[in-house]
Amino acid sequence: MNGLTAPRDPEKRRDSFYIIRNKDIFGARMEDGRGIQYLYEDSGRLVNSARITGGITDEEELMLLRSVEGFKKLVHSIGVSAETEDPDEDVLFRFQMYGKKDIYGGGTQLELALKGNGVEKRIYLSDIVWREDDCVPGQIKVIMERAMQPAKLNVRFYLNDGFEAPEITVEDEIDCSSGEYRSMIADSLTALGDTERLKRVIADARRGREVTIAYIGGSVTQGAGAAPLHTKCYAGQSYRLFKERYGNGDNVRLIKAGVGGTPSELGMIRFERDVLRDGTENPDMIIIEFAVNDGGDETQGDCYESLIRKALKLPCKPAVILLFSVFADDENLQERMIPIGRHYNLPMVSIKDAVTKQFYKKSKEGRVLTKNQFFYDIYHPSNVGHMIMADCLGYLWEQAGLHPGTAEEKDRTERLAQAPPLIGNTFEQVRLLDCRDSYDKAVINPGGFTGTDHILQCVEMDDSLEPAAQFPYNWHYNGADTRKTCFEMEITCHALVLIFKDTGETDASRAEIYVDGRYVRTADPFVNGWVHCNPMIILNEKTGARHMVRIEPERGKKCTILGFGYVE
Repeated sequence: MNGLTAPRDPEKRRDSFYIIRNKDIFGARMEDGRGIQYLYEDSGRLVNSARITGGITDEEELMLLRSVEGFKKLVHSIGVSAETEDPDEDVLFRFQMYGKKDIYGGGTQLELALKGNGVEKRIYLSDIVWREDDCVPGQIKVIMERAMQPAKLNVRFYLNDGFEAPEITVEDEIDCSSGEYRSMIADSLTALGDTERLKRVIADARRGREVTIAYIGGSVTQGAGAAPLHTKCYAGQSYRLFKERYGNGDNVRLIKAGVGGTPSELGMIRFERDVLRDGTENPDMIIIEFAVNDGGDETQGDCYESLIRKALKLPCKPAVILLFSVFADDENLQERMIPIGRHYNLPMVSIKDAVTKQFYKKSKEGRVLTKNQFFYDIYHPSNVGHMIMADCLGYLWEQAGLHPGTAEEKDRTERLAQAPPLIGNTFEQVRLLDCRDSYDKAVINPGGFTGTDHILQCVEMDDSLEPAAQFPYNWHYNGADTRKTCFEMEITCHALVLIFKDTGETDASRAEIYVDGRYVRTADPFVNGWVHCNPMIILNEKTGARHMVRIEPERGKKCTILGFGYVE
């Protein structure tokens, strides 16, 4: 046959945009030895990806991505490619729709088998048998043949007729050695504060003394968005930076205590357990990162300040640093938090101040990086973003080392640690009470809460990739015994925080909470729709007294009390 042969099943060129572009992923180990990476697209994440990664500005198109029905109107097909170390490695791509009634089990799953060779394959939406329960685009799962292996992922949407996408642009590589990059990093230094404690830590590290750096925060501190999480997260990167710059041998240690989706309201309760390790650790430096989590702080800063005072007043006198991360909408809570930091003359680092100006520059205006390069999703930094956060902390340490310091400043720090609070210190002495711990002024009748829940939020602590279950010593009602259900506790305290389990399970129960016979609140496990730890203040009075607490779940449904935070 002479000449060229027309391709089989020809298709006209379609507009397309990326929702995931050259993204680093890392397969966490599954029970069968394969690796899995989750990428969540609910709660505005998919819209954000289309806007930031894909450059979509058309509000109609963005609105369509908020539901499965709209998604089907907009998207013709999904192009997927993956690059693994072995190009012949099998990769399974799943895009799960969430259900209206059954979030995780009721929706359609779009599935595509491909190789890790970087070659794009497509899922055609016209081939899919859709489920009636479909509600919103939910999450992407990438399953790789081998666990604990890095890969790169690309996902783009090809559009149906009548819809358009902007031309795909090429992003400049980030030059970390440039003056512009260095200037960006310097912009993060909100306040140097009193440097005496920091300088002492640096000097101790150089002398070969054992130095422990601790990090406490939300999912950013846990390492979300980093791949692999344990080495590419900002905590791991900044810890190694400090170790290489100031350490002497193997004398610098890491404590990483980030728990995704939780505010300082929970951080202050788990501080002794997760940072001090129940009194076995005396950290020399503590970085506190809750600037994008504390929208859930019911006290509007009291819990955050209480946590800071806990750290400042430790007998080991650690250097306390406030770190302000940022969401993709350029927002955080640093305006609330900076005055607290200034009140105690603390070093403060703002990632928001460093990077957000860059997002609105053009390449020819000296732009260092784009928003797409910094963010992994709407909430979390990418590997690049985590690197920048680490470099910002490194710049603070560098500047602290150069600061001359005075005896007067040292005395001031000690005075400030004992100073009256700016917003409040209601929870400065808060302690954890769970099924393992005891409190001699608490008498507990668990009622139907006699079991232990093992389906818990799990996070990677320190430099480990092995997830650790949060609040394993809990009280669980399995719904089977309908004769006795209520949990009752008689306790002496002036403040009490309930920690309960959030979940998307359909058989979970809401629980009504009564204090001294009076209804106060309802613990609703469906607000967030995923398994995580949720703190809720159920008592906050000026003086301590004896109280009767009653927690009443729905009969025949499951409910888990993870623990309590109490202040005598």
